[in-house]
This record gives sequence, C-alpha cells and structure tokens, in this order.
Amino acid sequence: MGEEIPDDGPIVLFDGVCTLCNGFVQFIIPRDTEERFYFASLQSDAGQRLLAEHDLPTDELESVVLIEGEDSYVKSGAIIRIATLLGGVYRLLWPLQYLPQRLRDFAYDFVADRRYRWFGKKDRCAIPETSGNVQARFLE
Repeated sequence: MGEEIPDDGPIVLFDGVCTLCNGFVQFIIPRDTEERFYFASLQSDAGQRLLAEHDLPTDELESVVLIEGEDSYVKSGAIIRIATLLGGVYRLLWPLQYLPQRLRDFAYDFVADRRYRWFGKKDRCAIPETSGNVQARFLE
C-alpha cells in the first residue's frame, strides 16, 4: 500500500464499500497496461485529503472521482476520462462528453442511487489480493 500521494499519474477515488465501484476498479486494473492509475477509496485518509485539496465535498460518497494533476473529474466526466486514458476500444466513450452533462449525470446518478440495492455493499474497503505493483498503487 502506498503511503504518499503520487503526482505522476491519475488517481481514481471510489466508494470503498460499494461492490459496483470495487468492480469498476477491478475492471480498470488489467486494462491499465502502463500501470499509471493509482486508487484510493473515498473513505480513506488519502481520498479525503485529495477531495479537500480539489475543493470537492468530503462527505458525499456517491461518485467516482478522477484526480489528474490539478484537474478533477466527477461522475460521468470521470468515467469518460478514465475510458479515454485506458485507450483502445474504451476511447469510444470519449464522444459522450459532448452530451449535456446534466443528461450524462442523470444516468450516472440513476445507477449510483441504486448501486447498493442492485450490487450490494461491503463492510469495509476490499483491496484486491494481487501481487506486484497493483497493491502499491492503492493509497491509504
């Protein structure tokens, strides 16, 4: 587990107790062939610190957040930017940024509001039990 917050790669903040959100992180990891993404739960000290540094609410845990340098992306904007950074076929989501944000975030919020009911909730954040550099990319 990493101790310091890196400034050399995008950081995905996710709801650590949400099964869907954990599944999204598990989706990113094998597709991040350049191993540039870092991860932190929104509930973690690192997650809370990053939210505060980017003037994002620290008490609302309904969104995936992407921190990329000085920029931050939330909800559908985060998903589209992550897909773009992953490249390949996932880059096909990039044109969705031209849809009105209100419409994109409505769809995002529809799923987010039901994620625990549909996919379940964990008691605590589950960091994947993998070896190598993956665990080092999870921030405390």
